[in-house]
Amino acid sequence: AAESFNYKKFFEMVGLKNKSPEDVQKVFHILDKDQSGFIEEEELKFVLKGFAPDGRDLSDKETKALLAAGDKDGDGKIGAD
Repeated sequence: AAESFNYKKFFEMVGLKNKSPEDVQKVFHILDKDQSGFIEEEELKFVLKGFAPDGRDLSDKETKALLAAGDKDGDGKIGAD
């Protein structure tokens, strides 16, 4: 349902917390659709579809919250680090 996405629960469910750095890099590269080395807001909007073909698009609010959680340097995108 819209506005129900909780990124912390999501990453626990898909097991990213327990993945090796190499596995996390693989996931990063899958989500980095344009292969820019960063995951931008437009790529995050479709993050659920990267894990399940029937996944829904995130709302703008959910996307911004996820971006803020991963954007450690405040540049508006998530780097591989």
